[in-house]
Amino acid sequence: MRKRLILGLAMMVAVLSAQGQSTKPAPPAPTSPAPVPTVPQTDEGGPVIDNGSIVLPKKKEETPPPPAPAEEKVKNPGEEVFSMRVDVPIVNLDVSVLLDRTHAFVPGLKADNFLVVEDGIEQEVQTIRTARTPITAVMLLEFASNSYAFIQDMQNASASFFHSLQPDDYVAVETYDMRMHVLTDFTNNKDTIRQALQSLTMPGFRETNEFDALYETLDRLSRVEGRKYIILISNGRDTMSRLTLDQMMAKIKATPNVTIYTISTGGLARELSDARGQMGGSTRMNYLQADNQMRTFAQMTGGASYQPLFQGELPDIFSQINESIRTQYVLTYKPTNNKNDGTFRKVKIYLVDNEGKPLKMQDEKGKPLKYSIIARDGYRAKLPVE
Repeated sequence: MRKRLILGLAMMVAVLSAQGQSTKPAPPAPTSPAPVPTVPQTDEGGPVIDNGSIVLPKKKEETPPPPAPAEEKVKNPGEEVFSMRVDVPIVNLDVSVLLDRTHAFVPGLKADNFLVVEDGIEQEVQTIRTARTPITAVMLLEFASNSYAFIQDMQNASASFFHSLQPDDYVAVETYDMRMHVLTDFTNNKDTIRQALQSLTMPGFRETNEFDALYETLDRLSRVEGRKYIILISNGRDTMSRLTLDQMMAKIKATPNVTIYTISTGGLARELSDARGQMGGSTRMNYLQADNQMRTFAQMTGGASYQPLFQGELPDIFSQINESIRTQYVLTYKPTNNKNDGTFRKVKIYLVDNEGKPLKMQDEKGKPLKYSIIARDGYRAKLPVE
């Protein structure tokens, strides 16, 4: 029985084994493996990737422009090199013709009415024109603690000039005692000028170094182009300047295109003091010398000098100054002495009629009118330029 059982199990195992072999699929025939691409290695161990070469289109070669034709060389005779310089000096004169009584400008004059004499030699006036332009001016004010009457006259005179200014005028305000002080540089802002004048409340020193202040002002104006004016409001005395009167006059002669107008202060106070016998002989002489210096500075530059006694005279004075400096004749001539030697040439100007005689003026009633010709008394010739 046991043998039968073992035999039956063996037969059953054989049958199952046969069935498993019959249902199992046969394995596929082996094929040769596909080649694997090799990746090159760099020295650092990383792969080197080849993206392929990039081919750029070839640029078209630009054709250079043809060279410019060579300039024809012209030879001088004998291979000599010549140079020529033409330097013809021209003199411009600003001339004002004013009636003595009213200081009104005299219009309508022609070139033939002006006789210009330079160093004693008559010159030919080539052109003449009337100019009315804005002004560039410096108010140079004496502000020292010497007398309240002098300070008040200065303040009234500077205020009158301020009210006569036009919108296009450029004005600087300077004061002086021991030295010169610039309150405001050139400006056409009337508020700035007004504030500068209103700041003059407390003077400092008593000394009035007029020559030093005027010299420094002229030096500053020499760097400003065009016609300039100085309105010097002072008693004219100089107490302890480093410069002398001769040095001051030499500076005025050497500074072109500057006209000085002077307004003396303290006139009424001086008259009252002299009438009371309070002014000694030396003090009187000092003021007379100061008045003469103020007139000289004005005359040398073609300006005018005024010595008002009362405040009511100031509006008329500055009206005359405005008429003079805003309306002028501009004369042009070629000097017969055309040397550039740096010498000072004295110039005199006369008015003549058609016959060459002194020009006479009359009013509507036939009465003769006296007039003044205001112009510089000369100029300095240029220096030679090598």
